[in-house]
Amino acid sequence: MESEGSSVVVPRSFRLLEELERGEKGIGDGSVSYGMDDADDIYMQSWTGTIIGPSNTVHEGRIYQLKLFCGKDYPEKPPSVRFQSRINMSCINQETGVVEPSLFPMLSNWRRDYTMEDILTQLRKEMTSLQNRKLAQPPEGNEEGKGKCCIM
Repeated sequence: MESEGSSVVVPRSFRLLEELERGEKGIGDGSVSYGMDDADDIYMQSWTGTIIGPSNTVHEGRIYQLKLFCGKDYPEKPPSVRFQSRINMSCINQETGVVEPSLFPMLSNWRRDYTMEDILTQLRKEMTSLQNRKLAQPPEGNEEGKGKCCIM
């Protein structure tokens, strides 16, 4: 018999399967979504996320693609998160698209019960914050891996 204060720690693989199932079912109002990047990844490390920009912000009508990487210590340690779509936000490195943990409280104060869904939802909420809702944004369609456009 367990004491009242003890809790069961769900193994990493079960936790990730639970998150995958939730991601595949669709989340809330559909403004964020996520899933496995590679179905053959038996370690379930590489994930893709999508955030639809919130209304009444400079992000409205935009769809942002992200990569999340859950290392072997997830969920004890947070995943690394990187925007593939170009975006200007106070917590994101403009050169790499990486969400800087020191500038994004959910990652710097990570708790085991946080999920990838929580991260995406919090990033979307951050888009509505005073410092981010009106920041000038890079032109759309300038995602990583695509040729850079220039006017001659």
